[in-house]
Amino acid sequence: METNDIQIVIITGMSGAGKTVAIQSFEDLGYFCIDNMPPSLLPKFVQLVGESGQSMNKVALVMDLRGREFFDSLFQVLSELSLNERMTPQIMFLDAKDEKLVSRYKETRRSHPLASTPLEGIRLERELMEDLKGKANRIIDTTSLKPIQLREKIIEYYKEIDDAPPFTVNVLSFGFKHGIPIDADLVFDVRFLPNPHYIEHLRPLTGLNEEVSSYVLRWQETQKFLDKLLDFLAFVLPQYQREGKSNVVIAIGCTGGKHRSVTLAEVIYKHFGNEYHTEIAHRDHEKGLKE
Repeated sequence: METNDIQIVIITGMSGAGKTVAIQSFEDLGYFCIDNMPPSLLPKFVQLVGESGQSMNKVALVMDLRGREFFDSLFQVLSELSLNERMTPQIMFLDAKDEKLVSRYKETRRSHPLASTPLEGIRLERELMEDLKGKANRIIDTTSLKPIQLREKIIEYYKEIDDAPPFTVNVLSFGFKHGIPIDADLVFDVRFLPNPHYIEHLRPLTGLNEEVSSYVLRWQETQKFLDKLLDFLAFVLPQYQREGKSNVVIAIGCTGGKHRSVTLAEVIYKHFGNEYHTEIAHRDHEKGLKE
């Protein structure tokens, strides 16, 4: 896509085929997303996008049966957009076999928007969607896809290497006496390591100070623990990335979050900094003078 192009993806398809997962996937790709956009509002919206400069150059819009009376205007609008050299409109149509759609309706206990029974609603919906499906640039059959697999497929189709959001490793130190971080994916307790708190001249310092970090790291049990921990993280981080997570929070905790946890968090942050987009935060290192 050229720098000044505006890419517009219309997400549509059968009810229950995965449009919610699709719009969330485009959000992860950095698209400006709107659910249930009436096609009649599309021209005005496109005008606003064009006037926004580069702030909204990738847009994903969900249009489904809630706006079925506007399908004729959608085709007309898309034809007009195709004449604009700056616009790159596409239709992505999500489909699935009838029996799978019925099964999904039963699992969610939702009613079909077109009929009292799911199967009759699906039949009517296919008739209404036939022309739109024929105009789609991409059709994805989600019958055998799990949500994570649909997400991976969409990202594979639509990501741009330069614009794809990085997989972020967030390293966080904390003190257990202040509570475990609720957003942590992995929590490691390092309270078993020798504690600088009991060294009088180290007590008022933090793990960001070289004297404290040298003290924490000089012990054999610290080095052995780090070897095992870094090896473990080197294994699991690519698995999280492959699973589709956009970020992982690794929390390292000691008693007060001031000495040991800060020191080890810094080691982890520096160790993986060249391999991943890595960020670090020390939640509790300035709270009080005691661990």
